[in-house]
Amino acid sequence: MSTVTRAADTVLDRTLLGYSSVGHFLRRRWWPGDPAPDALAGKVAVVTGAKAGLGKATAIGLAKLGATVRIAVRGDGDAARAEIERAAPGARVVVDQCDVSLISSVRDYAKDLDGEIDVLIHNAGVMPAERTETAEGNEVMLATHVLGPHLLTASLRPKFADGARVIWVSSGGMYGQPLRTDDLQYRQGEYKPAAGYARTKRMQVVLAELWADELDGSSVTVHGAHPGWAGTPGVATSLPTFQKLTRPILRTPEQGADTFVWLAAAEEPGRYNGMFWHDRAQRPTHYLGKTRETAAQRQELWQACGRLTGI
Repeated sequence: MSTVTRAADTVLDRTLLGYSSVGHFLRRRWWPGDPAPDALAGKVAVVTGAKAGLGKATAIGLAKLGATVRIAVRGDGDAARAEIERAAPGARVVVDQCDVSLISSVRDYAKDLDGEIDVLIHNAGVMPAERTETAEGNEVMLATHVLGPHLLTASLRPKFADGARVIWVSSGGMYGQPLRTDDLQYRQGEYKPAAGYARTKRMQVVLAELWADELDGSSVTVHGAHPGWAGTPGVATSLPTFQKLTRPILRTPEQGADTFVWLAAAEEPGRYNGMFWHDRAQRPTHYLGKTRETAAQRQELWQACGRLTGI
């Protein structure tokens, strides 16, 4: 990337224009090349929350590159499977039942999953209007975005193939939130859905880095990434005003999912570990000094996740 291009890319990133479809349009002119058409042939990819939106778009992208895609979903996933198969003719798509918000469901799913895993993408997400707890007593965003993925990563660790890649789908919203280890379950103060969502997305970024450290020395790499502003059913339901105001410049789910597919299949990201990405480039994890966490807070998060998941 030239000096001029790098400067333009930084301007896009700092002004948030890079999060929009405009950013995608401009950056694709200089970003790294696409993975080989058969980059994932013979490989198995697990994508959570792949019934719609970014998850389904990610599954389609992986399937087009030859992967056998296992979509881990709640309830009926047949419609999603049919859509993925139509978009990627000849693809093999398996529907797996797993409620990522439930420790018991994740544990059972990981135990029953046969064979090696080459790609694991933590995509499942929720943003309820009111504070909600799972049947196991965990705040549902913490459970879905943090505890479930943490346990799934740990449980599938023995099944990761050589060179496996783990990708945590975060959100640009996390930039405004610090790591809160003093109130993981969001019991203090007024509940604000968007803030709670961003808090757990910050936790995901930290966990991706911690898992990269944990798996350092193996051939498995772990990364975090965010999609920018994408128009998805989840955004329409949880952030209707935001969607209405930004609709003309929202990315398609395919555009939002592009970096996740690239991270799973391209050669370049395999040379790194523990990075945070957007539009096929490494990005800072902090823009504000007040959001930086301490080493002690990072360790507190790791220990709390282990305690709450029974690892």
